[in-house]
Amino acid sequence: MDITIHSTFLPHTDPEVSLAFYRDTLGFEIRNDVGYGGMRWITVGPVGQPGVSIVLYPPAATPGITDDERRTIAQMMAKGTYATMLLATRDLEGAFAKLQAGKAEIVEEPTDQPYGVRDCAVRDPAGNMIRIQQLR
Repeated sequence: MDITIHSTFLPHTDPEVSLAFYRDTLGFEIRNDVGYGGMRWITVGPVGQPGVSIVLYPPAATPGITDDERRTIAQMMAKGTYATMLLATRDLEGAFAKLQAGKAEIVEEPTDQPYGVRDCAVRDPAGNMIRIQQLR
């Protein structure tokens, strides 16, 4: 089987603020920006990896969920427990310094974890947990 990771979805609460975080702080490129019904879906991705994208989407647009589920999602996003993404870099300290300078919400400074990786954790503007691991 020949399967690759093409894209994944992360919710946003404010498209402009999320766009600024992923573009200006993380250095991702904008690949698509689609508006419909007053909402926006913004596709971003790491430079040099054109086959891997993240779609920042409005969670309110998810079909088939109830108002109670929408409220639960909003509450989980506000606490940072709804979505997580793992990234990796060869320069964890440099990436962390850029996140600090970009005023990212720091959850954990670079740390040697007991499970064998060195990483840090921040939250994006929507509350999504972003962990960045040191590549070996």
